[in-house]
Amino acid sequence: MVVKVFGPVAAACPQRVLACLLEMGVDFEVVHIDLESGEHKRPDFLLRQPFGQVPAIEDGDFKLYESRAIIRYYATKYADKGPNLLGTTLEDKAVVDQWLEVEAHNFNDLVYTMVLQLLVLPRMGDRTDFGLVQSCAIKLEKVLDVYEQRLSRSTYLAGDAFTLADLSHLPAMRYLTTEVGYGHLVRERKNVNSWWVNISARPAWKKVMHLMA
Repeated sequence: MVVKVFGPVAAACPQRVLACLLEMGVDFEVVHIDLESGEHKRPDFLLRQPFGQVPAIEDGDFKLYESRAIIRYYATKYADKGPNLLGTTLEDKAVVDQWLEVEAHNFNDLVYTMVLQLLVLPRMGDRTDFGLVQSCAIKLEKVLDVYEQRLSRSTYLAGDAFTLADLSHLPAMRYLTTEVGYGHLVRERKNVNSWWVNISARPAWKKVMHLMA
């Protein structure tokens, strides 16, 4: 059965889900949701995602929203068919979850604020708060210093295998390195940069980028 993914391909959180589906070899159909026209806030979409955010998925009769919940679901559902993105032992799985939490609360929020200020608000005719952007960049440097230390000891965030912990970073890392002018924060950290070059070269992520073209 084809999974329906509701949300624009160009948005970060849908990209997280698409990357996971492609890694696991799951067939999907993208149902475009126009954020600029406010389609995600309309009553019919709110029945699917009551907070008015993307993505949401429909898999037969099963519906789910929140991108990190969705990728956990598919990595588990197809664990016997695709790559192991969850870890093998209980301890492995705990470390994957740990870095997913780090990504969500220590990394992604900062990048999201920078993207909002530098890309989204100007398109809406609002002014950028450059002080807030700089504050986020300073905080992000400290976060990436932790990543640099971690990645000096392992190839990937949760160990020596690619997992959801790495996959979940792909969309925000793309924005940081190519869209908002802060790629130097990655490039000047040898281990973080090597990790980014590695994970962004995965065939699944390249296919997500092709879908954007």
